[in-house]
Amino acid sequence: MNFRVRPATAIFAFFALASSFLASSLVCSPAFAHTGDISSAKIVPETGDRYRVDVGFLGTDIERMFQETQEERAGVDLSPPGVLEAEIGKFIVRRVDLRNAEGKLCASKVVYAGEDPTNPYDAKVSLQFDCSGVAGPILYDPARLMTTQGKRAKQLVSIGERPDQPVLTPEQRVGATPGPGQVLIFPDDGAVDLSKPLLTPTPWELAPKFLHAGIEHIMTGYDHLCFLLAVVLWASRIWPVVKIVTAFTASHSVTLTLAALNIVTLPSLWVEIAIALSIVYVAVENFFTRVTDTRWRDTFLFGFIHGFGFASGLIEIGVPQRAVVPALASFNIGVEVGQIGVVLVVVPLLLALDRFSDKGKRSPKIVYPCSALIALFGLYWAAERVGLLG
Repeated sequence: MNFRVRPATAIFAFFALASSFLASSLVCSPAFAHTGDISSAKIVPETGDRYRVDVGFLGTDIERMFQETQEERAGVDLSPPGVLEAEIGKFIVRRVDLRNAEGKLCASKVVYAGEDPTNPYDAKVSLQFDCSGVAGPILYDPARLMTTQGKRAKQLVSIGERPDQPVLTPEQRVGATPGPGQVLIFPDDGAVDLSKPLLTPTPWELAPKFLHAGIEHIMTGYDHLCFLLAVVLWASRIWPVVKIVTAFTASHSVTLTLAALNIVTLPSLWVEIAIALSIVYVAVENFFTRVTDTRWRDTFLFGFIHGFGFASGLIEIGVPQRAVVPALASFNIGVEVGQIGVVLVVVPLLLALDRFSDKGKRSPKIVYPCSALIALFGLYWAAERVGLLG
């Protein structure tokens, strides 16, 4: 059965639905500061060889880690007020160290644990370390925390300014003494020497990390994958798929770059809602047309929105200002590698299934159920992001 609908009608219906969701979002627009498996640590030198370390992470990450380490809290009742926060503090302080090269630890205590005051989706733990009795350079070591986070763990470490030193000294400007800086570390990177400036890695050191991060972002970005899957479900020839992927790459690369460089920014919540609705649109479109030669127009237009979504992952990691080009290029290439990998699996599988259908053509029995499922996912994500699901 062939379904046809006027393009103007479909577009009007889509934007009517989008408008209703965006209007609802005005009353619920939280910012998203952390993403899964990425934590942050801001280290602030204080007077008297003391340091404050603020560790931040996504609230759902601590829930997952608590579930995986329940034996540490055997017999502890988390329901009384303040107990959960205290246990979160203990959980982090056991896994984050300041020490010297010989392994002598700085004395530590928790000064705050709980919800991040700047973002209700995040958790924050503030630790204070006294290193007055520890000789030699001080190292920051979050290895045990990153091990608990999982194999995809990353941490963005930044050095804050001293309260009595609000601007960089001439020595800090030339790197003679450590100054504020930022570096992304992975589980295998080892401890961070606080006596040295946080130097931006060379392009050769940086590229593999951001390439890996780009691949990881697309492979775990199920909304982006659903969008891509929906637009190739009717594809039976290679050339339309090439155009679809190329158009998507061209447009999302533009907004990924603009957003990562903070030239153009949009509210994160609105972007996430628009991405969910774009999934609904391309999935529903499969019920009204089987033409794939022109669907590159869909991916080109919606790619601009998805680019802002990709940028959120890159911004969360942090773009080194002295290595913007290799970081952006590597991350974008990683996204494309993951994207092409998915297409190279899905399209041949669909073509193989065609051999078992009537007349060797794509069967609606495959496309319609898949499209309906993808559309439901899109609606669910849109409703969740608007706040309709609590």
